Amino acid sequence: MDTQGMEKMLSIMRSTAAQASGAAPEAEKNAAAGGVDFAKVLKNSIDQVNQTQKHANKMAEDLVAGTGNQNLHEVMAALQTASISFQEMVQVRNRLVSAYQDVMNMQA
Repeated sequence: MDTQGMEKMLSIMRSTAAQASGAAPEAEKNAAAGGVDFAKVLKNSIDQVNQTQKHANKMAEDLVAGTGNQNLHEVMAALQTASISFQEMVQVRNRLVSAYQDVMNMQA
């Protein structure tokens, strides 16, 4: 089993978790300047999910075409990682919409 692919997947997941918790290096710079730029963190997270999906799709296309040197289990792991990161992004979006609706329904 190729541990390099698993390490990359864990790295991506740790990076996403760090950005979500506000512990990313960019967030630390912004925190020192007066706060975390929520829009920038959200955009970076969405871009990272997009890159993960593009990479997984490219690996799958290469496997089908026979042009890459990926094994089936590497491609399946990449596709699963992309799926999980997308589901995570959808859940964050759902929470944001719910929080927005709660704020809008508050009586002043």
